Formats: sequence, structure tokens, C-alpha cells
Amino acid sequence: MRKEDCFYLGKIVTKYSFKGEVVIKLDTDEPELYTEMESVYVEFGTNLVPFFIEKSSLHKGNQLRVQFEDIYSEEEADSILKCEIYLPNTMLPKLTGDKFYYHEVIGFTVVDANFGKVGTIVHINDKAAQPLFEIDRDGTEIFIPMVDDFIKKVDRENKIIQVEAPDGLIALYI
Repeated sequence: MRKEDCFYLGKIVTKYSFKGEVVIKLDTDEPELYTEMESVYVEFGTNLVPFFIEKSSLHKGNQLRVQFEDIYSEEEADSILKCEIYLPNTMLPKLTGDKFYYHEVIGFTVVDANFGKVGTIVHINDKAAQPLFEIDRDGTEIFIPMVDDFIKKVDRENKIIQVEAPDGLIALYI
């Protein structure tokens, strides 16, 4: 499985028991969607390795307690500690309306209610306090915060996101 065909689900953060159980901190608002998984991909270096799940249960909010097949001791659990967990993109729940996954809108055109066509989304910067659309406008980078109040409509069919950015924000970049 290739990493670009997968989405980041979380990270193995700690061991849970001396029997090899681990705790995965899930990067999701709906951890209950992931309690019935049969397997996940664990990242080792640049490789994604499938691991089969014997049992799992929710643990303290957005964490999942997991017993993997063939991991039955603390030493074996140490070998996967701090590893990132991935699932195939095909397992992402479908979003509708104005909700979207970051990877889904790369390549979409941004149209501002006042400014008109802004450009094409080339990246989502989620490292800042507020996630940002990184938009390419003929070689000029424009950043628009991904604030619910700014996003007016997501048109998946035509690959357009309609926004209403604060007055003067887009002009700062041009």
C-alpha cells in the first residue's frame, strides 16, 4: 500500500498492558467509527505494513486500545511504539455539504464573493493555529484561513470552493 493512497488515522502513543496492547491516539472527531477495524497500516520508515487487529475498544475520548495479532508482549509492543497509523482512502466516511477532507480539495478553484476567481488550492497548511488554504494565483501565493464563516459553498462536481474573505485580505497578496 502506498502512503499517498492512505489517510493518517493516528499514532501509537503508549503501551497499555504487559500483554502487548497499545493505545492509538486517533486524529478524528468521530473515534467510534474506527472501533470495528480488521486491520491498519503501520508506518515503518517509508513502508506501510499491514497489522491485523485481534480486539479494540475506545479508551479515554479519542483513543483506541488495540491488541494486534502477533504482538503479545511489552517488548513486541515497544517495536511499534510512536509509529503512525494509516488506512486506505477508500475507508474515509463520505462527507457532504460544505464539509471536506483536506486532501479532497487540492486542485479546487477558489472563488471569492467580492474578488472573483482567486486561484487554485495547491496545499492545506494545517501547521498554523488556523488551517489555511494555500492558493496559487499565476505564481503568487495567497493564504485564506479555513474559517467556517468564510467558506460559503463547496461544489464538488465543478471543483469550486466559494468563499467570502474579509475585505482587503486577498488584495494584500496581489
